[in-house]
Amino acid sequence: MRDCRIAYFSMELALKTNIPTYSGGLGVLAGDTIRSAADLGVPLLAVTLLHRKGYLYQRLDAEGNQTEEPVEWVVEDFLTETPARVSVTIGGRQVAVRAWRYDVKGVTGSTVPVFLLDTDLPENDEQDRELTNRLYGGDTRYRFSQEIVLGIGGVRMLRALGCENVQRFHMNEGHAALLTLELLDEEARRAGRERLVREDIDKVREMCVFTTHTPVPAGHDQFPLDMVAELLGPHDIFRELKGEFSLDVMHQVLKVKDHGFDTGKIPAEGEALNMTYLALNLSGYVNGVAKRHGELSRLMFAGYHVEAITNGVHAATWVSEPFGKLYDESIPGWREDNFSLRSALAIPNDRLWAAHAEAKETLLQRVNRETNVGMDVAHLTLGFARRATGYKRADLLFSDMDRLARIVAERGPIQIVYAGKAHPKDETGKELIRRIFRAMEALKGRIKIAYLANYDMALGLLMTSGVDIWLNTPQPPNEASGTSGMKAALNGVPSLSVLDGWWIEGCIEGITGWSIGRDGVTGNIQDSTRDADDLYAKLEKTVLPWFYDDRNRFINVMRHTVALNGSFFNTQRMVQQYVVNAYL
Repeated sequence: MRDCRIAYFSMELALKTNIPTYSGGLGVLAGDTIRSAADLGVPLLAVTLLHRKGYLYQRLDAEGNQTEEPVEWVVEDFLTETPARVSVTIGGRQVAVRAWRYDVKGVTGSTVPVFLLDTDLPENDEQDRELTNRLYGGDTRYRFSQEIVLGIGGVRMLRALGCENVQRFHMNEGHAALLTLELLDEEARRAGRERLVREDIDKVREMCVFTTHTPVPAGHDQFPLDMVAELLGPHDIFRELKGEFSLDVMHQVLKVKDHGFDTGKIPAEGEALNMTYLALNLSGYVNGVAKRHGELSRLMFAGYHVEAITNGVHAATWVSEPFGKLYDESIPGWREDNFSLRSALAIPNDRLWAAHAEAKETLLQRVNRETNVGMDVAHLTLGFARRATGYKRADLLFSDMDRLARIVAERGPIQIVYAGKAHPKDETGKELIRRIFRAMEALKGRIKIAYLANYDMALGLLMTSGVDIWLNTPQPPNEASGTSGMKAALNGVPSLSVLDGWWIEGCIEGITGWSIGRDGVTGNIQDSTRDADDLYAKLEKTVLPWFYDDRNRFINVMRHTVALNGSFFNTQRMVQQYVVNAYL
C-alpha cells in the first residue's frame, strides 16, 4: 500500500451488488474505474463512506407509488476492519472515524484497496454514530458532515494507514472537495507555519484532480456559509479564494439562455459554499465526462480550464455470461485488451444472435416471474433503466399512446422493461414512475410493459444484455455522459437515444444504433413533442422493420455496436487516459 500513488475519493462506490454503497451511475462508474485500475496495475487506492443503511430499498405498489426502506446487509460478511483510527472536528465535537477494507483484484493479479469510512463507534455521540449510514440521506447538516468525514477524515485515514506516497488526489465529484483543506493544512504544518501562503495553494493544486459529472445545477453541492462556519470552523482558504467558491457565481454562469438553463433565484453574495468551485479552484487538472460535457463545462465554469475524458464501463463486469463465452471463443484476451473487441466484426450472425437470445430469455424469465406480464422472447423488447427523475423523461415513449399502439398494430409487437429508483425527496421522479404505471394500464392488451423494483448492478446486467434496444430519452443538455448504453453495447444491444452525453460520440446512424432528435446542445431546450415524434418515426420506419423483416441487417447493427462502441467506451481506455492526462 505504500506504493499507492493515486487516491480516488468518491461519495458512492459500487463494489458489488450485495454491498449497497452506491445509488446509481456515479457509484457504478467509480466501481468500474477501480476495477479497471486493478486490471491495469495502476498504483491506486480508493476512499468512500460505509453506508450501513445503503441508499434505499424500493417498494412499488400496484399504482407505482414508491416507498423506501433501509437496506439490510452485514458489513462483516464483505469487509475487513482496519485497526486505524482518526478523528475530525464537526461542530466543535471530536468524531472518531474507522476504516473497513475491501480489495478489488484485477484480471492480471493486481489489487486496488478500497477504504470505507465509518463513524459508528461507541466513543461517538449517537448522532455522530449515524453520520455515515445513509447515502444522500438527511438534511444539509447531515450531508455536509458526511463530506467532512469523506474529505478531511479520508486524508487523515490514509496517513494513519501509512499512505505517505500519494501524489494525486482524485475527487470524483465535489463531495470530496474538503480534502483540499486538509492537504493545505498539511502543507502549512510541514513548513512549521500557522497560516497559509500562496505556495501552499500551488502545491495542493499540483496534487489534485477533479472530475465534474453534471450540468444540472442541483447536482452541485452547496451549503450555507453560517452552517459551514459552525460545523467546520474558519479556514484561511476562504479568504484566499476571495469568494470564488460561492454559489452566486455558479448561478450567474448557469444563467446562459442559449443552453436552456433556468436556475431560478440567484442567491445573495457569499450565501453558500459551492463544493464544485472549491474543487475547481484547488485542482490542477479538471475534466468533464464526455466531449460535449467538457465544452458545456467550460461555459458553465468560465475562466477555468476543463478537459474531457469520456466515461466508460468495465467490460468484464458488464458482459453477460452468454457473450462472455462467445468472446472467449472468438476474441481470446478481450478482458486484458478491451480494444480487441473490434474483432467482433468477424463473429457470424448465428452465433451473435444465439448469445443474445440466451441473455434475452434469462431477462424475460425474471420479468415474467416477478410481474406475470407474459413477455414473449420473439417480440422486440425495449429497455429503459435510469434514476427516476424529471429530465430523464422516462415517459417520453408514452407521449401519444394512440400513435404508439397504432405503430405496434401495423409494424409488429413491442414490449418494454423499466427500472429505476426515485430519490426519496424527488416528488417529480416519483410521479414519473406513477405515470409509467398509468401508461401500463392504459396500454394493457396492446403493449406489454413491466417495471422492476430495486434496480441494482445485477438487474442492470440482466437488462442491458437482455433487451433488444436500449432506450434513453434525457432532456438535453442535462445528460453529462450516461453509461447504461455502453453496457448494452458490450452485449450487442444498440441504443435508440437522444443525442446528448456520450451518444453524441457513439452514435453512427444505422450502424451502432439510432438517434432521437438533433444534437441537443446546439440550441435551446429540446421540444419534447418533436423528440417524441422522431422516436415514433424511428420505431415505425426503421427499428421495427429491421427487427422483424430484415433480421440480418439488425444483427449487423448489433455487431458494429460491440466492435465500435464496446471496444472504446470502456473504463480500460478511460483509466489509461486519466493516467496519461491527469495523473502523470
